[in-house]
Amino acid sequence: MVSLRCKMMVKEVFQQLAIPFTHVGLGVVEVSEEVSIEKTAELKEHLQRIGLELLDDKKSILIEKIKNVIIELIHSDILPKVNYSEYISKEVGYDYNYVANLFSEIRGITIQQFIIFHKIERVKELLVYDQLSLTEISDKLHYSSVAHLSNQFKKTTGLSPSFFKRLKEENRKNREDL
Repeated sequence: MVSLRCKMMVKEVFQQLAIPFTHVGLGVVEVSEEVSIEKTAELKEHLQRIGLELLDDKKSILIEKIKNVIIELIHSDILPKVNYSEYISKEVGYDYNYVANLFSEIRGITIQQFIIFHKIERVKELLVYDQLSLTEISDKLHYSSVAHLSNQFKKTTGLSPSFFKRLKEENRKNREDL
């Protein structure tokens, strides 16, 4: 789950199935009582219908927690001053080398690649909103420089940030003209 909409859909499923819960977060639902095997099977089926899955093995749950920590961190307004590895390790409660190896093994990419991908997605989002300059975006996402952000953006998307922004503006104008 990575969006508010997903969280709302999950809440709805839990309410439909009358499974009491106390909190729905990114990738996590806290239930207030034990869920029967039958209800768990029903829950899995309902979640699959909406394109989600119930994770019940410890490694998958840890990977999901790592992903959510990264996504929440990148989308927060204040990034911590510590490096990502320290932050992730502290948040998930495991040694970074262990989680990094597990993440790579299960996801097929490194945590660093996952971070870069999501930072670039956040840059795209901020460029489309058009409220911040590239320098401000670079600072907000803790890039060492605008050049570093631009290089990483181009390497990931094949486009420069300014060209990406121009494309989005042209698409918006074309939709308005219709």
